[in-house]
Amino acid sequence: MMSAEEPLNAPAPGAPGWPARLIGGYCRDLAFGQLMVGFPGGQTALYRGRFEGGEGALEIHRPVMMAWKLLTRGEIGFGESYVEGHWDTPDLPALLEVLLDNEEHLDSGFRGTPWSRLLNRLAHLLRRNHRRNSRRNIAEHYDLGNAFYERWLDTSMTYSAALFADRDHEPLETAQQRKYTRLLDALEARPGDHILEIGCGWGGFAEAAARRGLRVTGVTLSREQLDYARRRLAEAGLAERVELRLQDYRDIQGQFDHAVSIEMMEAVGETYWPIYYGALRRLVRPGGRIALQVITISEDIFPVYRRRPDFVQLYVFPGGMLPSPERMEQSARDAGLRPIQSHFFGDDYAETLRRWRRRFHAVAEEIDTLGYDLRFRRLWDYYLAYCETGFKTGSIDLVQTVLEVPRTPA
Repeated sequence: MMSAEEPLNAPAPGAPGWPARLIGGYCRDLAFGQLMVGFPGGQTALYRGRFEGGEGALEIHRPVMMAWKLLTRGEIGFGESYVEGHWDTPDLPALLEVLLDNEEHLDSGFRGTPWSRLLNRLAHLLRRNHRRNSRRNIAEHYDLGNAFYERWLDTSMTYSAALFADRDHEPLETAQQRKYTRLLDALEARPGDHILEIGCGWGGFAEAAARRGLRVTGVTLSREQLDYARRRLAEAGLAERVELRLQDYRDIQGQFDHAVSIEMMEAVGETYWPIYYGALRRLVRPGGRIALQVITISEDIFPVYRRRPDFVQLYVFPGGMLPSPERMEQSARDAGLRPIQSHFFGDDYAETLRRWRRRFHAVAEEIDTLGYDLRFRRLWDYYLAYCETGFKTGSIDLVQTVLEVPRTPA
């Protein structure tokens, strides 16, 4: 129990009318931790759960607009309201952690109207990743400009989770290289082997593999990433070992010794998972290995998640879908692949995101000079904090999994 004191779970006296009553109606069902809510006139209300938990603070600037977003758009509206500046908080991850810890208790109030849920689902379905949409969806996120990502990613230009030996002190760049090393070790590749990378990003893995004496063919749908990665490999003197293409994974031909795909499956979409795993099976020789790094969602959550697109799917990664570990394994087996090992390290992604967000804040003025406005920065701030919280609370996780192509037909 948090305290023998009776919880103060009621709107603040004098707080503005129905918005305060609506927000208070959501907060009074808090079960874990506590939430301090401040209103424009200086009134505050403290909502305490019955059990220990985190502490969050919510400072509301435009209660009517925020309440309307909550009423009509639910959880999505809460994020939209932050982007629009209707509310702030001194610690966004801490606030989101309190809300996520209480998700089961607050769920009925955070669903939005049936019409808004239907429109969200239709918007998500319309962005499913067939060939034409895939290029558009990837460009919408990754072609924001290399200058934008250079401002806040580490010097390796790696936009995926690091693998830390010491989350408190180790440089992010070192942990990113450890991630690449672990994936390469899992392949058991020998110098001269030919590696396929689906979703090559800015070329960080390709460079690490080429320095080991491996040949790499990498594909991406981002023109910005492709230009950067080609220049990077040329400057490193590794261009002869690496071929990078602007190509959809469904169009790759030939056969490779092994394959790697780092946080790309999330952009495939559930409809296309069989095609994705089938392509991996087709493209890797018998006895070859496939190393995947994938953000996963709990199987317990997945049925609701697939029906109700979240903030990230609607505003950051259109057409995306996180798999559960169980569905990943089943998709692999259905394609004739044999799972060998899996390593989960979601806490390392929480730390990676924390560092990205800290850097993102530090270079806010530089991002402004690139032409991105305050609304854009608040959207990305919410996205980074939202994902960090998901990993910290365990609602999402991260896995490196290794698959093998059977030497004989299954």
